[in-house]
Amino acid sequence: MDKTLDLHDFAGRLRSGMTIGIGGWGPRRKPMALVREILRSDISNLNVVTYGGPDVGMLCAAGKVRKLIFGFVSLDAIPLEPYFRKAREAGGLDILELDEGMLQWGLKAAAMRLPFLPTRVGLGTDVMTHGGFETVTSPYGDREALLAMPALKLDAALLHVQRVDRRGNIQAFGPDIYYDEWFARAASETFVSAEEVVDRIEIEDADAARASFVERMFVTAVVHAPLGAHPTSLPPDYGWDMEHLRGYVASAGEEGGWTKYADEVIGRDEAGYIERVGGKDRLAALPLPIF
Repeated sequence: MDKTLDLHDFAGRLRSGMTIGIGGWGPRRKPMALVREILRSDISNLNVVTYGGPDVGMLCAAGKVRKLIFGFVSLDAIPLEPYFRKAREAGGLDILELDEGMLQWGLKAAAMRLPFLPTRVGLGTDVMTHGGFETVTSPYGDREALLAMPALKLDAALLHVQRVDRRGNIQAFGPDIYYDEWFARAASETFVSAEEVVDRIEIEDADAARASFVERMFVTAVVHAPLGAHPTSLPPDYGWDMEHLRGYVASAGEEGGWTKYADEVIGRDEAGYIERVGGKDRLAALPLPIF
């Protein structure tokens, strides 16, 4: 039961028109090596579900996104992702903007194979006006009207963690795995990139057990991608690359900026990308942000 998949072969497991969920949170622990492989491919017309960061901006800039379902899209210290903003302002992007908790609720409904989950979130707001949501009435004595958050079923989920083994066991050692568990459970297939691939993960103590946040039955394939979260952070290993992100943001204001960034920075292969952004030693030493 060997679930290892070469990074170069990853995009071949996807197809145009899929609904993909991208784990992580803004500029934190995004599976950017997997995203870059999509950018290098002919895949298009994607429906993307995420708490967005540079993953969303880059996919929008490359014309890969048909519909975006999101709680926010931000680079954190840089509040608004520039290429996402350009796509929104151009008016050609189909969107469903959700409260952060609603997005989580939609993933949980899909994970539990339910058509929806009831919530009070969104009632009395423009989410009801623009989101096309329906309400349900509680069958109990209170008869409360609740928003019915539809399941966000994913064809594929993309995650990045510190360690995986060949059987599909995974470990993430940061302080927060966000909602990655629910992305994995809501998806028909889950692809996990990792800093390290080992033959077998041994669960020796409580910390190791907590780091394995979703069962291997939900993991379709694991991909070796050292520094694969760059330019986002991967606590406690390395921080986000704010110098790089500032240059990326600046490119959005330049004529032909995205084409230049895609050609000269992302390029045709991941090993070349790592060298072009400063090399393994520089990226591994990026300091963690302090909040």
